[in-house]
Order: sequence, then C-alpha cells, then structure tokens
Amino acid sequence: MEEVLLNIQDLYTEYNTDHGLVQAVNGISLKIRKGETLGLVGETGAGKTTTALSILRLIPDPPGRIRSGKIFLGDQELTACTEKEMQKIRGNRISMIFQDPMTALNPVLSVGDQIAEVVRLHEKCSRAQAQERGCQLLELVGIPANRYKEFPHQFSGGMKQRVVIAIALACTPELLIADEPTTALDVTIQAQVLELIASLQEKTKTAVLLITHDLGVVAEVCCQVAIMYAGEIVEYGSTEEIYHNPSHPYTIGLFRSIPSVDRKVHRLQPIAGLMPDPTALGDGCPFAPRCPKCTPRCQEKRPPIMQLEGEHQVKCWLFAEGEEES
Repeated sequence: MEEVLLNIQDLYTEYNTDHGLVQAVNGISLKIRKGETLGLVGETGAGKTTTALSILRLIPDPPGRIRSGKIFLGDQELTACTEKEMQKIRGNRISMIFQDPMTALNPVLSVGDQIAEVVRLHEKCSRAQAQERGCQLLELVGIPANRYKEFPHQFSGGMKQRVVIAIALACTPELLIADEPTTALDVTIQAQVLELIASLQEKTKTAVLLITHDLGVVAEVCCQVAIMYAGEIVEYGSTEEIYHNPSHPYTIGLFRSIPSVDRKVHRLQPIAGLMPDPTALGDGCPFAPRCPKCTPRCQEKRPPIMQLEGEHQVKCWLFAEGEEES
C-alpha cells in the first residue's frame, strides 16, 4: 500500500444563514494515496466543492465554518494550522483548478504574470527566473510561450482552463484538487484537458481529487470513487468495484440515468425528486424520500457504513439486514 497523502476524518462543515443552519458536509472520511486519483461524484448541492474548500481552509467565515473533524496532509494537520501556515501550503503543497476559468483568472494581469506570481510567492527566485518558469509551464500545457504577455480575454475557454492548470501546477503540488475542470468546455476540449491532467500527473506523481458529476470522466481517469449525497459519502470503493457492483440505490440511480451502449432501453430512468433541504435533513437516511427501496427504518435513523468486499463500502440499511441489490 502506498503512503496516504490526504486523510479526512469525520469532517463536518456548515453555513449559518438567514434561512437556517446549512449542513453542507456531514461526517465524511476519505483517504487519497500519493499519486492516486480519487473521483468525488454527486449532484449539484451534494457538498463536493465545500469539501474541497474545507481541505484548503477557504470556507468563508462567516457564514461558514468547519465544525469538527480533522484533515491531514501527510503528517501535518491542516485543521490545526494558522492562516499564515495555510498560505504557505496553498498553491505550494495543495493546488486547486476552479470550476470556472473565467472567474479564476485576473482580467487585468497577463496570464504569464499570474503564473509567475505563484512561483515567486512560494519559491526563492528572481523575477526573470519566475518569468522563465511561467513560459515553461505555458509550453507544458500546450500554449506557446510567446503568448506570455497576453490577457485572459484573448484566450478561448479551453485555453483559459489550460492557463488555470498551469497556475495550479506551478510549484509541483503534492495534491491537485480539480473542481469540475471540464464542465464549461465542449466534448473535444474536455478530452484534451483530461488527457493533459493525466499526463502531467504521470510526470509529477501528484495525487488528484477530481470533483465531477460525470461518471464517464471518472471511469476514464480515476482509481478510486466516492459517491456523495447530501454531504455524506454513501458509497466508496475502487473504480472497478463501483462500476461492476454499484450497491447504494443512489449510485444505481446515477448509472441508470445515463445512456449506455450495452443495453437497449426506450427511456432513461432518472432519479425521482430533488436533493433534500440542507437546513432540514432530519434523522433518517437523506436519500430515503427518493429511494425506491425505502423502509420505515430508513426514515427513522441514518445507516452506518457497511464494509463489502475489498475497499468497497456503502451506507445503506439494506446491507445491514443482509439484503442485496438486484
């Protein structure tokens, strides 16, 4: 077993709003090993981005806060670090590719200067050395170095995302968090960006937390998969375990709601209903109102984590009672 790089233990993150207490992340535990890619999958509002911001300690306070739990990067506990210590870690040991490159880049600075700024912030080097490193990084992500002085508005959406990736990789981080990096891109550019992240990861041995709602993307690039719903990890395992034996009703629903070349169906089967109100989750399983196999027990109490074969885990009362999904 390779050494664990990121270790999240029983993390709770919440937002105190005018509409009530939003329970965004509810007791999740995750591990990512060095050089590994973990896919965090779920609908909009599941808590995926809040998990990423919790790792980076970028939860806006107020209204948000990490209520309890621990996050370790190697032997260092991030939840115990001061803000000054976190500033040294962000962009250096942990980097993040944000979902929207349009808002992630500063419109009044050239793309090269934005890359060089990260290098100068974390490494002892001259302005000329930082500029040289910026040119190298642009070439690394497939952008000619002679575009160093150009501004974000002069680039297409896919090119902007490449610039954001170059900024994230400027200091060769140990962990790269990619928050839906292909959502705003067309299919051809999506494939290029994913291939770029995979090739750079192979060169730098960086661990990747890939946040997405696209199961096709996960199958292509991830070693491990965590299915997230209403702030909880409801199923976890290797990509093979999740794809060959999806066990939680929510995971099964996700697979049934996407087209497949292996089976002929007249109509896809979307998951009925909507995500629960995060200000009123209740005591039962949060998926119970949408679950086709819901029992009275599901509505009364949240299920514990059940261990299946290998690393495969599921949070569902069906497995506590010895019942299996068909």
